Amino acid sequence: MSTLVFGHRNPDTDAICSAIAYADLLRRTTRPDAVAACCGPPNQRTEFVLRRAGLPAPKLVMDVRPQVEDVCRRTLVTASFGDVFHEAYERMRQGDLRAIPVINSDRHVVGVLSILTMMELFFTDAADTTKARAVCTSLQKICDVLGGSFRNAIDPDRADELLVMVGSMSAEGFTERMQKYPAERLIVVCGDRPSIQLPAIDARVRAIVITGGFPLASEVVEIAKAKGVSVISSPFDTVNTTLRIKSSQFIDPVVDRDVITVPGKLSVTEARELVERSPQPVFPVVGDDDRLIGMAFKTDLISPPRPHLVLVDHNELGQAVNGADEAEIVEVLDHHRLGGGLKSTQPIRFVNEPVGSTCTLVARQFRAAGIEPEPAIALCMASGIIADTLSLRSPTTTDVDRDSLAWLKTLCHEDLDEYARDFFQTGSALRSRTPAEVIREDCKEFTEHGVRFSISQIEETGFDLFWERKNELREAVEAFAATQGLEFSALLVTDVVSNGSLLLLSKESDDFEDINYPRLDRALYQLADVVSRKKQLLPLICRLLAK
Repeated sequence: MSTLVFGHRNPDTDAICSAIAYADLLRRTTRPDAVAACCGPPNQRTEFVLRRAGLPAPKLVMDVRPQVEDVCRRTLVTASFGDVFHEAYERMRQGDLRAIPVINSDRHVVGVLSILTMMELFFTDAADTTKARAVCTSLQKICDVLGGSFRNAIDPDRADELLVMVGSMSAEGFTERMQKYPAERLIVVCGDRPSIQLPAIDARVRAIVITGGFPLASEVVEIAKAKGVSVISSPFDTVNTTLRIKSSQFIDPVVDRDVITVPGKLSVTEARELVERSPQPVFPVVGDDDRLIGMAFKTDLISPPRPHLVLVDHNELGQAVNGADEAEIVEVLDHHRLGGGLKSTQPIRFVNEPVGSTCTLVARQFRAAGIEPEPAIALCMASGIIADTLSLRSPTTTDVDRDSLAWLKTLCHEDLDEYARDFFQTGSALRSRTPAEVIREDCKEFTEHGVRFSISQIEETGFDLFWERKNELREAVEAFAATQGLEFSALLVTDVVSNGSLLLLSKESDDFEDINYPRLDRALYQLADVVSRKKQLLPLICRLLAK
């Protein structure tokens, strides 16, 4: 399984750009399997970045809990009705398997075959001599399993229930015993003994098998042709020839047709509940069309490998992709406060520094490794810094951000000042999104002092569109809080021109009496010089809740 590099839910430009750039660095250094991923589609500004940089969007993964198709064995070993023991056993032996699926010509699963049930073909009721001798097969299958050749072949592909008889006794004793069984079902195994061969042929048995590679006299072959008796030459001695004839039996009678198949798209957790109490030795994995795509054993589903995650631009499980709590988090690269719930089973690299953008930290990692990013990756990192620091005008901006952006500027094929203007003029959420989409576009959930709430943030060039849509945005933020079961939700609309914001709340409470910013309308405040969610607004809300 790949190492997935993830930003937070409802990802902004910094989250997606840092995931893309850091995955690129990891592939070039320590983790060649690193893949950039996101748990929400890029917004319009991020799409603008990807178009200008010529980069594909990260892999969209909404849940990292493994599905059965992620952990099942894709190298398929199968059997079909009409196969014989020897063929199926050789496939199992080569694959070191104890059971395999049985499929039809359309690759639909029709059963399961196990070594244990195949033994029933050998160990039959010894008290019933007819059953003990019986083999259901065809002469062609017998010849194939023996690696032998036909001297005469009569309907070699016809399936028969044959009775094996070894001609190792006196001619008189053999003839007397042979008469106890229907000649048309007998297959006689003998060496270079005409005294056995000729009575068998004269009785018109189904076939004789000559062991040890001995030649059969041409006149005896002619008699066999005249009598309609098939003749097979075996290179093995009598004991091994007999064993191989037994192993040429069709598997059909011992295939378990009452089987559980597991959908590939089923989560491993759900599949575990389905299979853990079943005695079935192997579980065929099927696609949406019910055709076989893999196979799984209980160990694959009960103790599957955990996906490896690298978290960028966040460090809280509440903001991480679904299933992150069941994954192995191997690294964190972030510039936010420390959140709760993050645990690891062993020491991990954890970089968390008070800079304006996660892309700043990624750029610094490139420089520390002595690796120069490709121009597209350099523009990607520059975009994350521009977005999160409002072109270095945000109070979160540090000298490290300025230095990193200056370094990236030398590597990009863009005028970054002109590019930044184009970036902020692109993709106004208030112009292109529904109110509900505006709230979800860059939304983060928090829990402080036992209160769950969310803060969404969008950047605009001016507030004109906000005033036009104020009422419907208020309804959307109230609906979001209700549907998510939050105490309240907040929308921070930031003007990148004036470096100020408007704060719209789903509801007001006594907690917000000391907000100390002008109240413009119900649950609406003007926040001059406030542009940062993490450094300005979140600490303010936390102080209010603490009171």
